[in-house]
Amino acid sequence: MNVLVLGSGGREHAISWKLAQSSQLNKLYVAPGNAGTGEIADNVDLDMMDFDAVKHFVLENAIDIVVVGPEAPLVEGIQDYFLADPLLSKTTLIGPDKKAAKLEGSKEFAKRFMDRHNIPTAKYQSFSKSTLSKGYVFLEKLKPPYVLKCDGLAAGKGVLIIEDLQEAKDKLKSILQGNAFGKAGSKVVIEEFLKGIEVSMFVITDGESYKILPEAKDYKRIGEGDTGLNTGGMGAVSPVSFVNPEFMEKVKNQVIIPTIKGIKKDGLNYNGFIFFGLIKVSGDPYVIEYNCRLGDPEAEVIIPRIKSDLLHYFEGIASGTLSECDVEIDERAAATVMMVSGGYPEKYESGKEITGLGKVTGSVVFHSGTKEKDGKVVTAGGRVLAVTTLASDLETALTKSYANADSIGFDKKYFRRDIGADVMKPKQKA
Repeated sequence: MNVLVLGSGGREHAISWKLAQSSQLNKLYVAPGNAGTGEIADNVDLDMMDFDAVKHFVLENAIDIVVVGPEAPLVEGIQDYFLADPLLSKTTLIGPDKKAAKLEGSKEFAKRFMDRHNIPTAKYQSFSKSTLSKGYVFLEKLKPPYVLKCDGLAAGKGVLIIEDLQEAKDKLKSILQGNAFGKAGSKVVIEEFLKGIEVSMFVITDGESYKILPEAKDYKRIGEGDTGLNTGGMGAVSPVSFVNPEFMEKVKNQVIIPTIKGIKKDGLNYNGFIFFGLIKVSGDPYVIEYNCRLGDPEAEVIIPRIKSDLLHYFEGIASGTLSECDVEIDERAAATVMMVSGGYPEKYESGKEITGLGKVTGSVVFHSGTKEKDGKVVTAGGRVLAVTTLASDLETALTKSYANADSIGFDKKYFRRDIGADVMKPKQKA
């Protein structure tokens, strides 16, 4: 099969890395890709938001499957575009259509979906510019901290957790009246704060059947001890020690199955990945958010743990045989450490030469923000590299990832050294 992966980050490199191992693969393309994907596939200078250009490439290169990595093309309707064009009828696109992608693209849509299908989530109300005063009243009824979520996509920056009531009111006003987050903040969901520990769950589905993939825990804050600004993710681990069989059964029965049934009942056209952002509160799962694709850097730890052929799942979606596919998971632990540019997530410089990649042993380096320039690999983003290791236990995996991160160099490199510390199982005494 000929496959095109859309995207340029660590998630897309991880997907491509796995697909490259498939015996069913004929040709692999990544658009636009990065320096890492360029080593295992053909990078294509293609704007993934230009659907006409994507169509032209698909037809010219007899692409069988298109895998959409990031959310933006899905929310903008690339699946609808493919389904509406008879010339693309032989190509399967992995990802939901525009309406189904609103599970990620609209916090209000997702909340209403959860309410409708009795999926546990925090209590909430949504507000617009015209109902700002009602938003103030609702905030007054809640206990701090106050959670404000922009309804639309805001590049991971649209969720605010605020301790002070007046500050929460001021922020609400700045979003709805001051246009602080643009179109993404035309509506704001205010919800009760849930105290617990977060975990990411993933399934692949054709809208009826589903397969559960490994879980992961990621680390969003730039600083150690989960301090400082939010980022796209500074590292991740899998499996997660507090996800025991009892909790997993609750997730399956209270979250995953009702979600799949809800998708079918609502007539949503969904094939591809569902990311469940969960929080465990007193032993029970609550949904914080849905994403309509794999997470990043979670993909960099869950994909290496999938022993089965990833392309086999995509072919199963294409042929309607996903229910017959087996999922084989590596029992080993995976840990990824994200190396970022100095100054990230605020102002940072790109174009810095990366050295030491050839010294890496025992780990896989997934490129996130890199490109090749004059025969050298240079930085091309805030999050630059994800160093992933599989090992018998999490501590060993992390030790190896950190040793390899130390051997890689670029100007003002930075990474957190406490990834996984909060879920590390204590060593058993002999």
